[in-house]
Amino acid sequence: MAKLLLVDDERDIRHLFAAELEDEGYQVETAASVAEAEKALAQSTFDLMILDVQMPGESGLQLLQRLASERSPLPVILCTAYSSYKDDFSSWIADGYVVKSSDFSELKSEVARVLEKHQAQ
Repeated sequence: MAKLLLVDDERDIRHLFAAELEDEGYQVETAASVAEAEKALAQSTFDLMILDVQMPGESGLQLLQRLASERSPLPVILCTAYSSYKDDFSSWIADGYVVKSSDFSELKSEVARVLEKHQAQ
């Protein structure tokens, strides 16, 4: 069972996404900020991180860039309400990109795709 870290500042989104992903058989831990995510990353190992872009304080893109500079092997899917971040070159280092929606099929398929890709490597 893959262990996911879901990082989003919106409590309802965290709970909803976590419930949907747990129904798919994933173990999901949540964080409400980049600081909480970094604490979780220091305390545990994850197979994948789902990361919101816009959050108070430090953004998800800043965390993504830091992980890339540290050459972290952790795959990251950006999950945001704004499709415009796809045009931001700093988002291109993510392993996946999903626009938030009430249809969870894209998120679920992207999680499965990225996990499969990284397990094959």
